[in-house]
Amino acid sequence: MLLKKPVAGQKVEVTFRMPPLDDVVELYLRGDFNDWKAKGVPLSQDSDGTWFTTIVLNAGKSYRFRYSDNQGRWHNDGEADAYLPNDFGSEDSVLDLTHAAAIAKAPEKRLAAKKPAPSKPAARKPAAKKPKASVPKKKR
Repeated sequence: MLLKKPVAGQKVEVTFRMPPLDDVVELYLRGDFNDWKAKGVPLSQDSDGTWFTTIVLNAGKSYRFRYSDNQGRWHNDGEADAYLPNDFGSEDSVLDLTHAAAIAKAPEKRLAAKKPAPSKPAARKPAAKKPKASVPKKKR
């Protein structure tokens, strides 16, 4: 199962989860995001046997990935976004973060779209008093 959470800077935090696997004591996440390295990203195991790991990836892309175990076997994610054939006669799981780019941008857009709070009008200075026209006083 893939849990996706947009984070700052056009990134997405992705949690990968796999159900318990028979005779597996080590499980690694491998994909084009880590050049399919032999050891890949190690997964930890919950008390219920579920395997998991969390990594941060760039939004706006799709990634191919698979899990490899200590027995040399490959496993696909049963809830991947898609599956694509690979050069080895099997399929790779696909993680699609193309839509996550829009989600990651949304908070910035909302902030930019906010209108500034209306400012208080400047205090008015009292109008200058006009000098009274001097009217000659009548003599009595």
